[in-house]
Amino acid sequence: MTPPPPPFRFTRGKDDVAFDPAFGDDELITARAALAQGRWTDVRALLARTGTDWDLRGHRMVVLGEGKSASVWAQEWQLAEPESPDAAALTACAAVFRAAAGKQSADVAREACMRAARMAPSDPTPWLCLLILARRTGTDDEQVRAFDQVRGRHRGHHHGHHLMTQCLAERQKTDGDDPFHEVYEFAEWAAGEAGAGSPLAVLPLVALIERYRVLAVEGALPSDPSGLPYWTSSRARTSVRAGFGWWLEWQGGSSHPRLALDLNYLAFGKFHSGDTVEAAALFNRIGSQVTRVPWTYPDRDPKKAFRAARNYALGFGSS
Repeated sequence: MTPPPPPFRFTRGKDDVAFDPAFGDDELITARAALAQGRWTDVRALLARTGTDWDLRGHRMVVLGEGKSASVWAQEWQLAEPESPDAAALTACAAVFRAAAGKQSADVAREACMRAARMAPSDPTPWLCLLILARRTGTDDEQVRAFDQVRGRHRGHHHGHHLMTQCLAERQKTDGDDPFHEVYEFAEWAAGEAGAGSPLAVLPLVALIERYRVLAVEGALPSDPSGLPYWTSSRARTSVRAGFGWWLEWQGGSSHPRLALDLNYLAFGKFHSGDTVEAAALFNRIGSQVTRVPWTYPDRDPKKAFRAARNYALGFGSS
């Protein structure tokens, strides 16, 4: 008897996975292309439509601000419309990424964020940008203050919680895998506070993965996580199970702009803890949309790592 075909099929060509921080937001992709050509009015219209959906606004602002020419065109927009909070926020976000890349003073970027925050007191986005800046160039206290301001304006802010988890995971880099490390306590607290149905249910798994990456970079753990006891511990299994439970409940519900990131974390956790059947379901849902996190192992190309894990989980063997 001829065996049935595999349940999922993916091409195995070199270009079968892609990274784009826009995560399939077509309106954002269109506006980003327009901004690169100097058409900031398209961005103005996009942000006006986004309104006070703070998670979506933060996601879109960060993706736009990362663009190579974003700073130039955002400043032109601000000159044309000096009272626009959106123009001020985009200028600030672009300044943050320039400062993080060493192309601009962190103090200048910080002041741009504060100016944007004063123009829109209820908007967590300028504070999100300050948190990005603090993670790259600031102190532990500056990270906490910026996060508190984000959370004070939107208690379930997805990007803000992920950033703070990364900030905490990066502390005490060489002390080994401390089960009482502050990142675990933070993630469990935040997930509990968020309540049922929140994507922040994935945070304990994010904490585990981010802490692993820090220890791997420092050489305290192997750079390839496959088959390590780290992923079969009770903490790991509880974190993976909680995150996967959220995803099962989410199916058929409303999406959120950074869903692809959560699914990548879940696929990572399921795959490395040995649950390849459920990992395959996640890979099928993700499709070709790989994210840099959490597939960026030390000294390993994220697309190749994602492709190898996906193909193995789907029964094609490693590539």
